[in-house]
Amino acid sequence: MPARPVVVDTIAGIRAAVAGARAEGRGVALVPTMGALHAGHLSHVERVRDLDPAAFVVVSVFVNPLQFGAGEDFERYPRTLDDDVAKLAAVGADAVFAPSVAEMYPDGGAVVTVHAGAVGATFEGAARPGHFDGALTAVAKLLHIVAPDSATFGRKDAQQLWLVERMVRDLDLPVRVVEIPIVREPGGLAMSSRNRYLSAAERDSALALSRALAAAESEADAGIDAVLIAAQAVLAEEPGVEVGYFAVVDATTFAPVPDGFRGPVIAIVAARVGATRLIDNARFRLG
Repeated sequence: MPARPVVVDTIAGIRAAVAGARAEGRGVALVPTMGALHAGHLSHVERVRDLDPAAFVVVSVFVNPLQFGAGEDFERYPRTLDDDVAKLAAVGADAVFAPSVAEMYPDGGAVVTVHAGAVGATFEGAARPGHFDGALTAVAKLLHIVAPDSATFGRKDAQQLWLVERMVRDLDLPVRVVEIPIVREPGGLAMSSRNRYLSAAERDSALALSRALAAAESEADAGIDAVLIAAQAVLAEEPGVEVGYFAVVDATTFAPVPDGFRGPVIAIVAARVGATRLIDNARFRLG
């Protein structure tokens, strides 16, 4: 039976645990999460183990208040640490870093933060002002605290992944970002900790997001107009989905693609289903 990972709730404690692993000659990998873990999160640990079976794998579990805006679900965001630790034991995580808000922000917040730039104010950033500044600030803190050789980030949060990779490059942070593919439920719904908020009827409605992305990709050879029309037709057929945006962006710049664009793109969608906000995306080549 796999050993239960050590649970550490202080910065000094996780640094000591990492130092012990380094002394044994082990590499260190970080899997940042907000908890309420599902198979998508666990696939990060499994991927790290594939890349380096001997790595000391730290999974952070921290619901970061800086990335929640007024009226968002910070207070009701699921917190299931005991269950998370049990799941992580099954996939071989070594340590869980579960700090309190006071441990991460002892002065009640952060005066100096990371600014996500122009891309951080678009799409999710436009719908949730300040969200990416808060997310990047927490990620930067975790990278400095744990000092891992690699850190995993899921492709489901495509805009966040793009911004993390850009932050690492722009700030010369000594870490390798490992991208983890989207894990989907049967039927195609992208796994998310927020899926537990959906009723059975809402879960059926939410499948329109992945269907719209599949419809978009099926028209990739025909160009951007055909892609957008195909996706919007699928979304319009589902009254239970309130679309926030559907867009196709350049995979390199995260800017919306112009007419005639050819190359790698990411189709991104956000929608509210009932009271729950969901995001999803698909990567393909346009034209």
